Amino acid sequence: MIKNILLLGGTGLVGSEVLKQLAAEKNFERVFVWLRSALETPVDSRIQLQTVTWEDFQAGKVLFPKVDAVICCLGTTIKKAGSQDKFKEVDFEYPLLAAKLAKQNGAQSFLVVTALGSDANSAIFYNRVKGELEGELKQIGFPLLGIFRPSLLLGDRKEFRFGEKVGEYLSQILPFSWLGLGKYAPVQAKTVAKAMLKTLFQQVPSALPKTLVLENEDIHKIGS
Repeated sequence: MIKNILLLGGTGLVGSEVLKQLAAEKNFERVFVWLRSALETPVDSRIQLQTVTWEDFQAGKVLFPKVDAVICCLGTTIKKAGSQDKFKEVDFEYPLLAAKLAKQNGAQSFLVVTALGSDANSAIFYNRVKGELEGELKQIGFPLLGIFRPSLLLGDRKEFRFGEKVGEYLSQILPFSWLGLGKYAPVQAKTVAKAMLKTLFQQVPSALPKTLVLENEDIHKIGS
């Protein structure tokens, strides 16, 4: 049984869905949720919120909790981050540091959201950073590493992202138009969250490092 979980990115589109769905789960004892800003305390007493600045985290001022698993839903955009360097800090450096500390502290499972098209050799900066992160995570040697590569994410995001809003609108008025898109079909954040939790609670960490790469089509199937 998984006793303790650390959730990173709990206020984001996928992370907030993970948090909601965890409240309905019985297969854990406690979830630590690291947040940059305060969040209303969940009803579930097993969920512990902690305000953490990444500056303090990087400086080693934050005690890393003893957990069995980490669910990493960290992510931003270059526009919001302000530069490519800041984007890489959030989408590459923070998840990688968290993964290394998690492994040092005995975590058996690390699940992370990257993106469709992640490729360390991609000419597209966004995809390249995601691919570089995946490559580094594979080298850490988790008994279970779950990599989730969703396409366009749909859901109730606090911040406005034009592409996602267009995708969400089209999915409502033309629900069957996505069928021909195959692996590119947009996916609901709650579907990604469900696929992550199913994977976490149903997969048993192996004696040897095991990596599961779930493409967008896999996420649709598992999370439906």
